[in-house]
Parts: sequence; C-alpha cells; structure tokens
Amino acid sequence: MTESQRELVPGLATPVEWRRYHAFRRRRNAEWRPDEPLTPDAVAQMRMLAPDSRTIKNTWLALRDDEIVSVLETRATHPSSPEYQTNRHLLSAEVYVLREHRRQGVGRRWIPRVVEMMERHQASVMTASAEDEPGHAFLRGLGAAPKMTDRESRMDMRQVEWEMVARWVREGQAASPRSRLQLYRHRLPDEALEAFCVRLTELLNTVPFEGLDHGDMVMTADHVREFYARLDETGSSVHTCLIREPDGSISGWTDVLKHPYEPGLIHQMFTGVDRSARGRGLGKWLKAAMLEHIRRLHPDTQAIVTENAGSNAPMLAINHRLGFRLRRTVTVYQIDRQTLARST
Repeated sequence: MTESQRELVPGLATPVEWRRYHAFRRRRNAEWRPDEPLTPDAVAQMRMLAPDSRTIKNTWLALRDDEIVSVLETRATHPSSPEYQTNRHLLSAEVYVLREHRRQGVGRRWIPRVVEMMERHQASVMTASAEDEPGHAFLRGLGAAPKMTDRESRMDMRQVEWEMVARWVREGQAASPRSRLQLYRHRLPDEALEAFCVRLTELLNTVPFEGLDHGDMVMTADHVREFYARLDETGSSVHTCLIREPDGSISGWTDVLKHPYEPGLIHQMFTGVDRSARGRGLGKWLKAAMLEHIRRLHPDTQAIVTENAGSNAPMLAINHRLGFRLRRTVTVYQIDRQTLARST
C-alpha cells in the first residue's frame, strides 16, 4: 500500500480525479453528517471552479493507492480583497480523515503541508475547529488554544408557535411605529448593492468573536454579484428582511438561504441590529417576520439551521424562544505558525 499527498487543482482536475473526490465526499457526508443532504456532485464541482475574488482556496488529497482517505482544505484572504490588510496573517484549515483510516498518523502528516501553506500565504496564525473529543485532543496536542465557541441549532418548523410569531411582529411594529419592514425576495436590487454593502459591512463587524484573532469583514457589491452568480447556477435564493428607520437608514438585517437541492431545509444566515437601535425588540421583529415570509414563500420547509457564537446571549435567547435547539457545539482554535511547525 502506497500513501501520497497531492493537490486537487479544480481547473486542471481530470474526470477520474473528480470521481475520486466525489466518492470521498459521499463517504465523509455519510460519516460526519448522515442526517444532512449531500451537496450534488455538479454543484460541489461548480463551487470549486467558480472565481472567488475574496478567498484563495487550496484542496489537498491524501491517497492510499487510488483511494482518497483524507482531505485538507485551506483558505487565505485574496490580496485583491479589501479584507486583506487585516486578515492577511490568518489561514484556516479543515481536515477530515475517513474513520477506518484514523489513528494511523494521517492527520498529523498534514501538519508540514499546513505550515507550507502558511508560508506560501505569509500567514502567521492558523484557525481550525473541532466538535468531538478526538478533534479537541488533536488540536490541543499541537498547542492550539480554544478561542471561540460556535453553536449550531436547528428548528422544526412544525413545532413553531405561530401565534407568538405573529405577536412579535405586532409588538415590533408597535414599539417602533415610524420604522418599516422591507422584504427582498431572491436577490437585493443591483442598483442599490453599493449602499446595502456599506451598511451590511457595518452590521457584520458588530458580531461577537469572543477571543478569536480576526480581521475586518468587508462586503462589496462585486463580492455579492459573485455570490449571486454562483447561486444562479443552481437556482438558489437569498431572502433579505430589513428594518428602516424614519430617515431611511437600516437598523436591522436578517437573511436566509434556500437551495432547491435541499428539500425542506433553510439556512438562516446573518441577523444583526445596530447597537443604537437595540432594546426595541427589532431582533424579534426581524426573525418573526422572516419566519412568516418563509412559511409563505417555501411552505414545504421542515427545518431551519443557524449558527451563533456561544457568547451571543440575546440572539440565542430569541432563537430558543422560537424553537431552535442545539445540535452541536464547535470550538474554534488558533495556533501560531512557529508553534505548529515545532509539532511536526
């Protein structure tokens, strides 16, 4: 049995290489997320081939003979991105080893490759995450430190208290009678993207990151257009709900993602309320209004999934009242390049 590592370069990959990669994805999904839909091969391949002006992505394969037994994926901020100056020192890494090949040193043999990628992108800090004890033990053994806790929750739409949801909408409107709710189905209007992105950037940078070393998040109209182009390939939709103040400014934002190849499932993405507008129930108003819209737009929805920082108590409280229940807790770790290199 021979073991080797090689990079999967999407634009140069052969049909045989793609078949091996997709076979690995199916096995990983069956082991890691058996109760979640598998992204179709064509969609996964399209995403890897699509241009991305924000992120440099590299995918490495560990093979035993002709079988992929592990994959390493790294991400670094693209030098052309407006986020580059504050994020250039960061590289994220994700490794998955098939169960039957674990405890054989496969994961540890990725460390020199990660160090190499950090050197290539001039990154000084690696970010990785774990959700089970073997993963935690592996990262702690390298010298990585836990920096943030992320909570993934799921809500069963069949259990929603719709009378409470309607009440939250009424209460939100009553508490802010001069504010107005706006819903944008499928896409934000292109002619207004610049203004929307300025406001979204401001709101995104109020998200709690606990002790995580992170840079600024910057959204631009070109980034959103790239994102929309990828969604157009699959007919996916993003629905956005906003609250505008009497002067026209946006004080609250929430959006959800719907893929047609994931029947019954909705992804709750960002929800944020401007610090100056908090305490008025805008978060509850936004979330409740979006739920009502989902019920109308996608009546077949059975579940909504979302992620929140473990320290975001106000949003966690709202989600819990709506019926979101914890599915898994993910701990985000970070380690500097020198420490990681010494662990090889």
